[in-house]
Amino acid sequence: MYVLDSSAFIHDFHTTEQTATIPLVREELEDESAYRYDAMEGSGMHIHIPNDDTTEKVQRAARESGDLDVLSDTDVRLIAASFELDGTLVTDDYAMQNVAEKLNVDVEVIAREGIDEQRHWRYQCQGCGREFDEQKDRCPICGSELARKNPS
Repeated sequence: MYVLDSSAFIHDFHTTEQTATIPLVREELEDESAYRYDAMEGSGMHIHIPNDDTTEKVQRAARESGDLDVLSDTDVRLIAASFELDGTLVTDDYAMQNVAEKLNVDVEVIAREGIDEQRHWRYQCQGCGREFDEQKDRCPICGSELARKNPS
C-alpha cells in the first residue's frame, strides 16, 4: 500500500497498488491536485487517522534525528500512518524521508532524488559557534539563537 503525501497529488502520482492518506493532506491541496485527491478518495483510496501512540513515536524519532522542528503535524501523521499500515510513504520531503528511514518505513520519491543516508542534525550557536546535539531555544552558554547545521 502506498501512503500519499501532498506531493503525490501535486505531481499526479499513478499506481495500480492500493493507496491511503490522511485528511490533513486535503487541506494542503488546491486546484487540480485537490481534484485528484477527491477523485482518488471517491475511487477507494483509504483515509487513515493514525493513533496518538504512533504519532508520539514518530515525534520522538524526529526529535532524535533533529527533524522535528521542520516537520508539520501533517508530515508527522503521514509517517505515523505509513508505519501503522506497513505502507510505503510517497513523498519528496527530505526530513520525512529521514524520519521514515529511522523507523524502517519504506519511501518512494516522486519528482526528486531520495536521501542517500540518514542524518542526525546538529545545532550551532549563531553567537559563540558552539555545537549541540539537541535543539534548544537559545545557547546555554551565551544566549544566542541556534541554527540547524548539516552534519556532513
